[in-house]
Amino acid sequence: MDGMTIDTALTELSILLGDRLSRSKSDLDAHGQSESHFAPAPPDAVLWPTTTDEVSRILAICHAHDCPVIAYGAGTSLEGHTSAIQGGVTLDMSRMNQLLSADPGDMVAVVQPGLTREELNLELRATGMFFSVDPGANATIGGMAGTRASGTTTVRYGSMRDNVLALEVVLADGRVIRTGSRAAKSAAGYDLTALFLGSEGTLGVITELTLRLQGQPEAISAGVCAFKRIEDAVGAVQQTIQMGIPMARIEFVDTMSVRAVNAYAGTQMPEVPHLLVEFHGSDSAVAQDADMFGEIARDFGATGFESATLAEDRNRLWEVRHKAYYACLGLRPGAQAIVTDICVPISKLAQAVTETRADIDASHIPGPILGHVGDGNFHAILLVDRDNPVEMAEAKRLAARMTERALVLGGTVTGEHGVGMGKLAYMPAEHGAGWDVMGDIKRALDPTGILNPGKVIRGN
Repeated sequence: MDGMTIDTALTELSILLGDRLSRSKSDLDAHGQSESHFAPAPPDAVLWPTTTDEVSRILAICHAHDCPVIAYGAGTSLEGHTSAIQGGVTLDMSRMNQLLSADPGDMVAVVQPGLTREELNLELRATGMFFSVDPGANATIGGMAGTRASGTTTVRYGSMRDNVLALEVVLADGRVIRTGSRAAKSAAGYDLTALFLGSEGTLGVITELTLRLQGQPEAISAGVCAFKRIEDAVGAVQQTIQMGIPMARIEFVDTMSVRAVNAYAGTQMPEVPHLLVEFHGSDSAVAQDADMFGEIARDFGATGFESATLAEDRNRLWEVRHKAYYACLGLRPGAQAIVTDICVPISKLAQAVTETRADIDASHIPGPILGHVGDGNFHAILLVDRDNPVEMAEAKRLAARMTERALVLGGTVTGEHGVGMGKLAYMPAEHGAGWDVMGDIKRALDPTGILNPGKVIRGN
């Protein structure tokens, strides 16, 4: 983008925002970093809006001057979503972080995009409701909508696609639109809410969300069990799902992940694949579900299955999963992680996981595997020296093998992390001419291409 046009935009934006526009190196650097392997790409300025009207005026200015705009939440993206690769401004939404309303009658909440999921659930505790989507990181609700996030509880409660009823969105030229409603369903025209979910800030900036809530369960029971082989653990998952046992969470960690957590957290779990499960419901239903799962797990050779209903005991059982990412980094001190994910039909999960494990084992790069296997989604954490081009090339080869395998098996190149820059190369193979249609939609809503350029679609 032209530096002079960006400078002209910044002059007008500075008048609008005053000290809520920063060009300090520390702010620019902080917003140019990510948890991905991409080189830092800081913006020309960081803006902190506080109202929808300000976001509208910001976008109108940027639209007039061809200044790129990157919406920013908590910065936890893994595919370079928030990198300002063409300069411009980063729109930090952290000051639009209010729970605007919570309605137990309709089981909905209205929130601003900068509110994090942990903050939201803390504020909801007294209402008897909770927001179910849990990607692990304490992401913002707006960022979760932008990436159509899912996570540990998707197998029971669904992803952001299932839990966002309506949006307020500012378009590239500053227009403000509302999509959806508080009703449970609608047949009134195109589903614009779904269009913006997963658009990664390339179609508009979300400024308000209406969320579907869940009732806090009467009882929660968690459990963990060990298996000799990956195939046995995944087979138990598949049968549990096929039998309709209502799992709230069902997570997989492989041998390398368990070894990492044992070293990191001082636990003493057998160094074999494990499943971690959780059930929500009434006391009797939870007990019955746990018993049925235990029987299935034992049929697949599981050992050590135990269930826990006390919060402190459940937290202890989940420690292995909650600490897995940072524990895995400890397997190779000084290394950095390239984290990639795929999602396949549940019937193909065992094949996908075992073939991926074999690929990594044949490589010289360590890579633990873990994931939300109840919905066919798993992750590989490839530990590399990013300054070593041979290792980086090998990690990218392994990641490419994963994505190609996902498509062959009828799945998707990313179940959670999104496209950003990292998965652009695989979009034609997954979507074919559909990817061109995405580009048509992008050009219709953002004709000057200012919204998060270089992400999701071809050549924007």
